[in-house]
Amino acid sequence: MGGNEHRQITRDSLFLSADLRIDGIEGEHKVRVRNLSSGGLMADGGPQLQRGVLVWIQLRNIGWVEGTVAWVQDSRCGIAFREEIDPKLARAPVTTGDGPPRFVRTPLVPQPDFTTLRKI
Repeated sequence: MGGNEHRQITRDSLFLSADLRIDGIEGEHKVRVRNLSSGGLMADGGPQLQRGVLVWIQLRNIGWVEGTVAWVQDSRCGIAFREEIDPKLARAPVTTGDGPPRFVRTPLVPQPDFTTLRKI
């Protein structure tokens, strides 16, 4: 695909935090994902990168995805994925398999034992 043909791919604007690994550099770096499509993403923050560098980015509900830095502008960069992903998975709530998150569950409140109460 030419450079202009990539612009036709549907992108989701979002704001996610992700970990980034860079080929040849130790450790993981925090970046903010600004938009995401099946073929790549735009990231903001993190270390200064060079075009063509091999990277891995950990996306919520997807895991580590391999890609290449396609462009760099100031603190932002575009990463083209090696294989397509389903970007809707990154928008889905994180699940642990234990049902809904604790903050949306009805609290379990113990019922008082009215037989032990005294009259006043």
